[in-house]
Amino acid sequence: MAISNAHAYALDRLADLIAKARHAGADAADAVLVDSTSLSVAWRMGALERLERSESGDIGLRVFIGKRQAIVSASVSARDQGTRVRDELVERAIAMARAVPEDPFCGLADPGELAVELVDLDTCDPLEPSAETLVNRVRDAEGAALAVAGVTNSEGAEAGWSRSGVAVAASNGFAHAYDGSGVSLSASVIAGNGETGLERDYDYDTAVYFSELRPAEAIGHLAGTRAVARLGARKVMTQAVPVIYDQRVSRGLLSHLTSAINGAAIARGTSWLKDRMGQAVFAPGITVVEDPHRVRGLRSRPCDGEGVTNRRANLIEDGILTTWLLDLRSARQLGLHSNGHAVRGTSSPPSPAPSNVYLEAGSVSPEELIAGIQNGFFVTELFGMGINGITGDYSRGAAGLWIENGKLSYPVSEVTVAGNLKDMFKALVPANDLTFRHGIDCPTVRIDGMTVGGR
Repeated sequence: MAISNAHAYALDRLADLIAKARHAGADAADAVLVDSTSLSVAWRMGALERLERSESGDIGLRVFIGKRQAIVSASVSARDQGTRVRDELVERAIAMARAVPEDPFCGLADPGELAVELVDLDTCDPLEPSAETLVNRVRDAEGAALAVAGVTNSEGAEAGWSRSGVAVAASNGFAHAYDGSGVSLSASVIAGNGETGLERDYDYDTAVYFSELRPAEAIGHLAGTRAVARLGARKVMTQAVPVIYDQRVSRGLLSHLTSAINGAAIARGTSWLKDRMGQAVFAPGITVVEDPHRVRGLRSRPCDGEGVTNRRANLIEDGILTTWLLDLRSARQLGLHSNGHAVRGTSSPPSPAPSNVYLEAGSVSPEELIAGIQNGFFVTELFGMGINGITGDYSRGAAGLWIENGKLSYPVSEVTVAGNLKDMFKALVPANDLTFRHGIDCPTVRIDGMTVGGR
């Protein structure tokens, strides 16, 4: 990857900081520098509510003295960016490292673990949208939502854009700098009145490139349509039925999976999957893919936050759990090697996290998943986080549409969906409507045998 003048300057500053730390007594050190710019807009009922732009910078230093580590950080936008800040960081970090307890699992990557070739993943849009452009988008999104018959009020439309420059360097020879951008647009409106009741719903989109956002009118129209569809919601009787998770909420199931296979949770023994490596977790034929190198992916990265090589892999293959998400520390705790899942900021040590994850699409349409259901629940929104990470017990508030005789019948609200993730994953059947809109993506899925709690 070619290196820009800005990246070279940032890496030079970090190299100087690390050299100062080594001279002051650190056995090893690494450092992170982040410069960020963001623009946000909020619009409600035909008027601009908020227009904000911010710029910030932070620098973080981690030092090691034997098996002791300490991390310090400072703002480099509000303070002197020169020698004084770096000297203060070094002084504080060395003093802290000499005082903290030993951590037998801390430390930098061995040179042989470092990524050698870093591919360009096109994660930064060179276009910075103007404030006027974002204002026009939120105005159009809310206007399209309010134009839907039955929509009576608005919670507003919001848009945001951000760009960050990140540089990471370490005394083991690792040095990497990159830029990333992101843009989002959302609309949330209210349908109904005192007689029909009031219901709220929303739609949103996110992307790396501004040009790849869905049209504002489409986002607004869908938000309005969804809100109106929820009018007249009922509360059904408690019963065990098949549940369909709409594409908008199904990706939460993958988030529960990645939390359960996080190396830190496995090392602590606090995951319901801690003893399931190499065993069937999903039904045969189910594959969950992680691809950190997807071009323009919202969570793409050419290596992890510790410089370790990462690569595309199947987290679940033919229903079988194949790996944990490991950084250096959790891998050492488990007697394994890091597989490149470390992420980090300026003020905390690295920790494991997923990159781009998706459940492979199935062979049937969402309509076909619904068609065979006599009575069931199509979930379009979830509330609360009633997930027990140790047992896998699952219970969340939900709203959506009731299914009768294979068709969506009437809106439902004020209910819960409950089960256990062990059983839910084994019963999961994906539809064929996978789209890549987030860092974690999932098609519509069907799970039989769940409990819908109502009256």
